Amino acid sequence: MVKKSSRELTKTWPYKRYADFEKRLRDAATKWFKDNGCQTKPDMPYCLESFGMWDQNLITDGVREYIKGEVENKSANDPFPAHKYLHHGLSSQAMGFNLIGSMAVLDDFTPLRQVLKVKKIELPGSTDAVSFEHDDRKVFNEDVGQPTSIDVTYTDGKENVFIEVKLAEKEFGGCSIFKTGDCAGANPCKSRFNSCFLHHIGRKYWDLAKENGLLETDFFKGPICPFASNYQFFRELLFALEKNGSYVLLHDARSPVFTNEAKVGVAEDGTAYPETGLWPMLKQSLPKEVRSKMACITVQEMLTAGENMPIHEDWIAEFKKKYGIV
Repeated sequence: MVKKSSRELTKTWPYKRYADFEKRLRDAATKWFKDNGCQTKPDMPYCLESFGMWDQNLITDGVREYIKGEVENKSANDPFPAHKYLHHGLSSQAMGFNLIGSMAVLDDFTPLRQVLKVKKIELPGSTDAVSFEHDDRKVFNEDVGQPTSIDVTYTDGKENVFIEVKLAEKEFGGCSIFKTGDCAGANPCKSRFNSCFLHHIGRKYWDLAKENGLLETDFFKGPICPFASNYQFFRELLFALEKNGSYVLLHDARSPVFTNEAKVGVAEDGTAYPETGLWPMLKQSLPKEVRSKMACITVQEMLTAGENMPIHEDWIAEFKKKYGIV
């Protein structure tokens, strides 16, 4: 049997790869901006020319006005955290506005409600329950700086759902202290919490992790700090749990980052290829009772649920054009 080269073996890899997904998004954004007469960066036709043009990244006039209202409703002491790249065609924040905002404008969240129900999560009944970029400094004692912010929140005091939106991201955000070189990334669990700078300055991340049983899992007993690379995931999950809510990841099914199923189901030796991705890895690392309050849903599931509903047909058609969804 002739041994295959690494280049040949690359072609037989059974899982999706990120570069193909990103190219599809860029091509779709480039076309949509061009078709709509938008000014873009000469070297980045998938990105609007300047941040001030971010509203042109939204698919309808109704969504633009709705989101501008959300921005204006924030106080000077608690400004709306517009992402640095909101004008970028691959912005997950803009995608969330286009998806959830389109339903908010129509006062009808039926597509989202149906998808979540399948995952055993109930969405609050009131259409007034939705808000974008929700935060609460008290949860983790985040007294200075940008607090933990949840992309989309549904809360009415009974059913609370916190949604993180991902599009082109290659990860959940990691810990900035680790990234700046001020931490070696060692696990500060058990009696060593004070070896964590964030715990030292009063943040309650580790306290809440302990309260919710995370420290009893194998993932939190290892030598590497779980927050180093997946700080955003655990922070948002703990925020949702502290608020007696459910934590939901909403992402594009074409991305291999968060969930990735093999293009072929069985390997040459007859064994099945497992699902990979950050979501199954991180969810499996958690206590069973915590996992029951989590769900992963895709943009495509929501579009499928809504595209046969007359009230949602128009915006869904435009959304598909913008993000190159066939």
